[in-house]
Amino acid sequence: MSSPVVAPDMLALQRLYHWERTAPDRVILTQPMGGQTVRDFTWREVMDESRRMAAYLRGLGFEPGSRIAILSKNCAHWLMADFAIWMAGYVSVPLYPTLAASTIQQILEHSEARLLFVGKLDGWEAMKPGVPAGLACVSLPLSPPTDYPAWNDLIRATPPLAGEPVRDGDELSTIMYTSGTTGAPKGVMHSFATFAWSIQSGLSRVPIDKEARMLSYLPLSHVAERTLVEQSLLAVSLHVYFADSLDTFTADLQRARPTVFFSVPRLWVKFQQGVQARMPADKLARLLRIPILRGIVRRKILSALGLDQCQFAAGGAAPMPPELLRWYASLGLPIVEVYGMTENCGVSHATLPGVQRPGTVGLPYEGVESRIDPNNGEIQMKSPGLMLGYYREPELTRQAFTEDGWLHTGDKGQVDAEGYLRITGRVKDLFKTSKGKYVAPAPIEDRLVMHAHIEACVVTGANLGQPLGIVMLNPVAIELARDPNQRVAIETSLAAHLKGINAALDPHEQLDCLVVVTTPWSVENGFVTPTFKVKRNRIEEAYAGSFEGWVGTRRAVVWAPA
Repeated sequence: MSSPVVAPDMLALQRLYHWERTAPDRVILTQPMGGQTVRDFTWREVMDESRRMAAYLRGLGFEPGSRIAILSKNCAHWLMADFAIWMAGYVSVPLYPTLAASTIQQILEHSEARLLFVGKLDGWEAMKPGVPAGLACVSLPLSPPTDYPAWNDLIRATPPLAGEPVRDGDELSTIMYTSGTTGAPKGVMHSFATFAWSIQSGLSRVPIDKEARMLSYLPLSHVAERTLVEQSLLAVSLHVYFADSLDTFTADLQRARPTVFFSVPRLWVKFQQGVQARMPADKLARLLRIPILRGIVRRKILSALGLDQCQFAAGGAAPMPPELLRWYASLGLPIVEVYGMTENCGVSHATLPGVQRPGTVGLPYEGVESRIDPNNGEIQMKSPGLMLGYYREPELTRQAFTEDGWLHTGDKGQVDAEGYLRITGRVKDLFKTSKGKYVAPAPIEDRLVMHAHIEACVVTGANLGQPLGIVMLNPVAIELARDPNQRVAIETSLAAHLKGINAALDPHEQLDCLVVVTTPWSVENGFVTPTFKVKRNRIEEAYAGSFEGWVGTRRAVVWAPA
């Protein structure tokens, strides 16, 4: 695929030099250093460290275009490493900071990485065996203890790279490996121009300027965070705050007071459940109906969440349940639903700020075209932000596009009379029951996951008389279920939830039972991707042998063995 035509001054390196010249003393990154310590970085400091590391990388003598990998949680030096890689003439390969050793090895070998930056990580000892013997490594600040050369030592000993080396728009800038929902991760190639075009298209709809604040906590190795945080930083010079840890997330959010906040539905649900744990849903609804109290209650709740100054809230990476969207709108925080994928820089569709369309992912961004395949209902799209292809996978690249150049999304959808896109499931997720009826699991899962005790779920049942739901309890509910009385209460509540959902479904879609799982689905055991998407194939593979037995109990709620 050819890269789009983008003004050179909008490309990544040119933006870096622009801010270095025009706003050297502007604070752009705020990094918790552990404990109560926080460090701010200005453009001058960011560029000085990035230039020094770029000079060090160049001195290693790798060929132009060599791949350099980054394995780290989000932090200021993740971005600096990326900038240094680009300035040195190389291609960055970000890895999710929760990958298993085998996947790390697969990606590092497949990408032919010449060096690995090891940064802030929680499970380094388990990951380390995945680093191929002999691969050069550098430890970023905040990394676990290693015997690798340390970033701070290297930049102290290396003069900064001089001048303003630039890269053409059509040059490969990064290889982003997919999270592997449907199989082995694929290396999505993006140029400097595809990213530059995509952020310009996104900013035509998202109100972000230099006064904006963001909290960066979703993996920078994921296209959504990479585009929204890194590319927005380059485009407008906003202020990026980083989260320290899961335990400090609330404090990190309070520090940032983001004006723009993006999250996955799973976290939006957790926020809601946290509010409802302190204030029952019916009481909150009553208070919000009282005009004199409505504003006070809204401000108090949003302030407690750290979102009282949020001007643009968005959700994506998975469907946002309509009830959840309506709940946040009632608090005065309407959530924009966004739709995209690694292959299109995350820029495809979004609802309009202030215009709620629950159940849809909105309208195409500027410059994006989309269509529905009349044969199988697949959403297909094209834009100047499409990937160059999959790294070292010409056949998979060919299969990713139609003969006339449209990207296969793999999602099924419908477009309403106003042009709003509704996602109805995955093309390959549709399954047929033994009665010959097709079931689309995604809309049912959207309703199931709204129960306060459910962390994740899958609707399945190919060749069964009726589908069934497998639900994983959240940590609080798992702990409660150890008490027999609480277990009965959870079961009763889930049975009522199932009854309510079935009442709204067509007869062939109604779930035979809910199977409750108390063993967490995790990245480590292979049940979810690093972006917390459930791997449907893995779930079905693990539990299929028990389906008939569970259905045979004739109970509404069945507890799977721990």
